[in-house]
Amino acid sequence: MKQLVVIGGGVVGVTTAWALVEAGHRVTLVERAPELATGASRANGGQLSYRYVSPLADAGVPLKALGWLLDPGGPLRFKLDGTAAQWRWLAAFLAHCRGPVNRRTTERLLELGAFSQQCFGELMRQTALDAIALRTPGKLVVYRKPDEFARVAARTQGGPERALTRDECLAIEPSLGDGGGAWLAGGIFTAGEAVADCHALSVQLGERLAAHPHFQGRLQASATGFVVEGDRVVALRTDQGELSADGIVLAAGLQSAALAELVGLRLPLYPLKGYSLSAPINGVHRPPTVSVTDFERKTLYARIGDQLRVAAMVDLVGEDTRIDPQRLAALQRNVRETFPKAADYDHAVPWAGLRPATPSGAPMLGATPLRGLWLNVGHGALGFTFSFGSARIVADLVSGKPSPIALDGLQLRAA
Repeated sequence: MKQLVVIGGGVVGVTTAWALVEAGHRVTLVERAPELATGASRANGGQLSYRYVSPLADAGVPLKALGWLLDPGGPLRFKLDGTAAQWRWLAAFLAHCRGPVNRRTTERLLELGAFSQQCFGELMRQTALDAIALRTPGKLVVYRKPDEFARVAARTQGGPERALTRDECLAIEPSLGDGGGAWLAGGIFTAGEAVADCHALSVQLGERLAAHPHFQGRLQASATGFVVEGDRVVALRTDQGELSADGIVLAAGLQSAALAELVGLRLPLYPLKGYSLSAPINGVHRPPTVSVTDFERKTLYARIGDQLRVAAMVDLVGEDTRIDPQRLAALQRNVRETFPKAADYDHAVPWAGLRPATPSGAPMLGATPLRGLWLNVGHGALGFTFSFGSARIVADLVSGKPSPIALDGLQLRAA
């Protein structure tokens, strides 16, 4: 049994702490905010998309990005933030925008997604989490451009994914026709994909964690550095004092990069700013039943309890969590056009969050060059989806066991 510290109280940190106490270790969770899951886990898209994991870095993205940047309401916005880290990240991102590289990364992420789905099922059986608005309606990715849909449909060779015509999409999700539906070219449907409230799950799992006999407690504190002896990290420094530990897991999102740099490690993380709306649903509305992703507009729609969660946009603007009125207005126009009858958009609650992403789109899991310092970071927009599998992998590695899946492409690497 080891004495461990997990830094970060979002869904990745909480699931990591749970996996570690279940593996028999004593764990202290350090989170600087008064509550759990107040960052990127607060109001994200809520989709558990185990099969829809293709990273942003792909061969056609640089050319598409030029068009997106010229569109004020487009899914991508870029602004210089004055840091060398932004340029390093962009250069590495462009290096990953090649078809063969994207395919290798996608294969590894599909394996991680399938493993995470398995781990989520086990977690639910262990903890019986309720009040997390869990549904498994399946996921429908809809396409606006016939040529784009034809290209994707030609690659869909059975299995869990089915290519659907426009009429078949409307049959499986009639609310797509509420705005006329003339824009709809077709879609890819994947049965079994889930939706849940990431914030509620994180908070409730935190309550289960607090009652676990191996849990040492949650410390509200800011991590400020590490105590290093030789090539080993032996303690965490915080503004509340030092915590001695046999191992420390960095699961603090973007903060992980600054902390790692204090001990000479450069983590290639950059914030992908995303927006969401949480719009109330009442008896007069007709929200989508299945989870929907608008491929061209990079917009996700998911019913979570009595709200419609709409998540969209990738802004590369640095560590800026302010809600841009222009971006919010563009998102409102988009959702009102696509699903005009789905929810009460006049009373929608806006949110913006920073998703810590690597250039490849794959997270960094496991050991670092410093013994006793471990990583569970860089999940980008798929932190909720991958959190359960990533937590189990890190717990196994910390326990001296082999990883349950291959880790090539999922470890610390040069930016």
